[in-house]
Amino acid sequence: MAFPLEAVPNFSEGRDHETIEALAAVLGEHARLLDVHVDPDHNRSVFTLAGQSAGLVRALVAGILCARERIDLRRHEGAHPRVGAADVVPIVGVRPEDMGGARATAFELAVQVGKLGLPVFRYGEERGPAFFRRGGPDELQRRIDAGELTPDFGPARLDPAAGAVLVGARRPLIAFNVELRTDDVAIAREIASVVREKGGGFPGVRALGLALSSRGIVQVSMNVEDPEGVALHDVVERVRAEAAARGVEAGDSELVGLLPASVAARASRESLGLPGLDASRLLEVRLLDPDA
Repeated sequence: MAFPLEAVPNFSEGRDHETIEALAAVLGEHARLLDVHVDPDHNRSVFTLAGQSAGLVRALVAGILCARERIDLRRHEGAHPRVGAADVVPIVGVRPEDMGGARATAFELAVQVGKLGLPVFRYGEERGPAFFRRGGPDELQRRIDAGELTPDFGPARLDPAAGAVLVGARRPLIAFNVELRTDDVAIAREIASVVREKGGGFPGVRALGLALSSRGIVQVSMNVEDPEGVALHDVVERVRAEAAARGVEAGDSELVGLLPASVAARASRESLGLPGLDASRLLEVRLLDPDA
């Protein structure tokens, strides 16, 4: 049996539980639904799916249709940047040898979503989701009208309610947040600028400072795009140190989606002082894959 691909669609809804449940139901009809992460402050939900290529495409098309019917960006408020109701849809090759299949699946998904009448932009290493989200839907439409950008598939006009869809293929990353016990979002933005790659921080780390208004605190929201090359615990320690230097206490951390076993093993290896600990020493991994 071929190793499954992963998909991690991000939908711009984190408050309407009926919509979230409807998305979970249609996504789960054609693929295995592994996790749902809901954030009302971000007003965003992240679903983790696994399956073979054809089933994933069917599941994701159904989810995007559901989002188009139920989510209206014109009434959307939330901390997280977005340009679509189904904002970003990555296809993930869990192993390096799966990336060819992930790219082919992402291409087929982009074609099918374009046929639904939604503009589709394919993203990658050089132009990630943030490149397209800059300024939101209105700015994206302006860039299209000015000839700066052209959708890869679908019309050149964003859907008034559903916006556009960003589709790409990538290796696993870690979406990880660290809370700060302050309501000063400027501090979170300062720390995000220090830890992100663009500011001279960790390679492959993307970071934003966001306010969690319902809780009166702020958050450093990060994507660690090279979890094998950058130790997650080092990133967390740097965020905590930068917060302390500004007189702010760091709170809990938050994992969005699922964590690769190799990353969990690495963090445990460092904290427990077990230099030989890797994914092959994790019980459940060995039970599922004797060759791990």
